[in-house]
Amino acid sequence: MSSEAIPIPQTRRPGKPFYFNTSEHLLRISREKANNLPELLEALRRCPAASVFQHTFRTLQEHHFIRQGFSNDFAQWAISACNEPALAERLAGVDVREFTSLEDLRQALVSILEDYVGQKPGARAQAAHEPFYFCIADIVVLPTSFAPDTLRGFVDGLRQVSLHSIHHHFIEARLRLKLMSNDFSQWLLEEMQLPDAARAVNRIDIYTATMENVRQQIIHIVERALA
Repeated sequence: MSSEAIPIPQTRRPGKPFYFNTSEHLLRISREKANNLPELLEALRRCPAASVFQHTFRTLQEHHFIRQGFSNDFAQWAISACNEPALAERLAGVDVREFTSLEDLRQALVSILEDYVGQKPGARAQAAHEPFYFCIADIVVLPTSFAPDTLRGFVDGLRQVSLHSIHHHFIEARLRLKLMSNDFSQWLLEEMQLPDAARAVNRIDIYTATMENVRQQIIHIVERALA
């Protein structure tokens, strides 16, 4: 077979371009609130799935910007309003990358709270310093002007899109795809036939890296594939 017959990453064309999107979130307060841990547990059992998303996946995005406190609101409230560091650590230890279903994520959080409240009766009656207000974000997905159909164009798009777009494709995509993956890895695997690059992107640790660092790691991985 001649070398011309073997596609290389720089010239290989995918079946479809990568359409960079972004998302905007309109935050509103829902009816559920909690003044202590038992009330948090009951509200978490019945709140809309969108609230679970807001206080975990969305808070993780904010955590990438401020880099302070815990990466989900439930853990942050447990330490700041309830002075329960052991519970906060357990709630913060729930890794959203392991979930493709908000109901499964909800159940994991409920199980932690049930166990903690059951083993520490004193925590039941202790009032929090401030209530926990459950919130919901209405999400609007917006297209960007970037729709590359080459790896080089893909890298250029990664450099120019907003961090909200990176979060949309890298973190929020798991719930949409129902896979332990993300939009970037899926495109690299399915359209560009680059399984090693796809796996490397999916292994990026979203808890130890800022969203800007996630962007730079993805660029580095794809540029290695281009070399």
